[in-house]
Amino acid sequence: MDLTQILILSFLSLFASAIFLLTRSKRKLHLPPSPGISLPVIGHLHLLKPPLHRTFLSLSQSIGNAPIFHLRLGNRLVYVISSRSIAEECFTTNDVVLANRPKFTISKHVGYNGTYLLSSSYGDHWRNLRRIAAVEILSTHRLNSFLYIRKDEIRRLISHLSRDSLHGFVEVEMKTLLTNLASNTTIRMLAGKRYFGEDNDEAKLVKQLVSEVVTSAGAGNAIDYLSILRWVTSYEKRIKNLGNRFDAFLQRLVDEKRAEKEKGETMIDHLLALQDIQPDYYTDVIIKGIILTLIIAGTDTSSVTLEWAMSNLLNHPEILKKARMEIDEKVGLDRLVDESDIVNLSYLQNIVLETLRMYPAVPLLLPHLSSEDCKVGGYDIPSGTMVLTNAWAMHRDPELWEDPEIFKPERFEKEGEAEKLFSFGMGRRACPGAGLAHRLINLALGSLVQCFEWERVGEELVDMTEDKGATLPKAIPLGAMCKARSIVGKLI
Repeated sequence: MDLTQILILSFLSLFASAIFLLTRSKRKLHLPPSPGISLPVIGHLHLLKPPLHRTFLSLSQSIGNAPIFHLRLGNRLVYVISSRSIAEECFTTNDVVLANRPKFTISKHVGYNGTYLLSSSYGDHWRNLRRIAAVEILSTHRLNSFLYIRKDEIRRLISHLSRDSLHGFVEVEMKTLLTNLASNTTIRMLAGKRYFGEDNDEAKLVKQLVSEVVTSAGAGNAIDYLSILRWVTSYEKRIKNLGNRFDAFLQRLVDEKRAEKEKGETMIDHLLALQDIQPDYYTDVIIKGIILTLIIAGTDTSSVTLEWAMSNLLNHPEILKKARMEIDEKVGLDRLVDESDIVNLSYLQNIVLETLRMYPAVPLLLPHLSSEDCKVGGYDIPSGTMVLTNAWAMHRDPELWEDPEIFKPERFEKEGEAEKLFSFGMGRRACPGAGLAHRLINLALGSLVQCFEWERVGEELVDMTEDKGATLPKAIPLGAMCKARSIVGKLI
């Protein structure tokens, strides 16, 4: 592209932004406050620095702890919400109006032109996808039918950890092991295969694909607000390539299951059976989109939460000891903890809830888009406004939580505290996989506490610094000292 074309595109972008601003100003909208200076064309894009959830909290604090503020990102009007009460108003009173999703580059090229569940526009197609997820894929009956997979993968993890730790403490790197656990559990439910923990090309491919999607997702990509950047950066080309590679992998999964003579009980088998009945609707693209949703939403989020939970237990050995005593008392030492035990392990559940409070797997919830004008918190939300919900900030709000920066599972002994969490969203677009996530995380964490003694690698506390990414990864992968308890030798 030559200089003349770039100048023309720049002028058109500036002209469109001016029209946008003039049109809005004529309506005399009552907008929430705005931090910093909005520059010509780019607006507040210069303020976006990762991690966004921390940047947005700082911006909120810079204008008097505003519970809601607005930004101009290119030609988009964006509202950022850090208040639980305003978020509730958004996703109860205005839930239908705010049920849409903005179209981002990654949802176009990886998410089948924005037609998969995470980014689909609100309407009949999304309702069908949601019904499929809730009734056909993630129902209580179907999750119960896959319990043997969760138990088997956890048992494999315990066996791996105990291999060298039966006679003393050994150092282990937990991030990879927890990623393998979550990924194998998801892929086995989908396709009946396990990749991770084995040194094969397919495992490396899947891990790379998920990692690229997670690091590229989110609301912080400037190209989604300034279309001119599509012409002067390689971002869209890279995302197209990522989409093609992910699609090829998903198509292989579908084709392999379709070619099997004996049909199994996996999620893909079930979807292919529905395809036989309704081939016009259950196309391969629809099936691949459902698989894509489950892989993206079900792997990295669970493993990251488990890693944060273990990190906090290592930094608070008194909490770890209390959790182990609860399991020993209510489960005993003659069998492994089971999913049916979790309901009686209230302290373990509180540890998971406190982990989700301090380290929500998606700190900045997936963005919403208003389909018509509405009001929230006394402010106008024009049609086409993007709404970002800072769950991380809400979970550390001192007006909602006592000692919000302290890891304290006991806080959830108070009735109603769990309802204040926003980890999985609220309303129509809340995460449908919350039930599966809680099952896997509670059972896996309970098993690790029951079967092993844990210590930090050194005297220093585990580093709790966050890394970049949509799912709040740790900057430094968790390493720990692990020693198998006597129960492992008897049962594994």
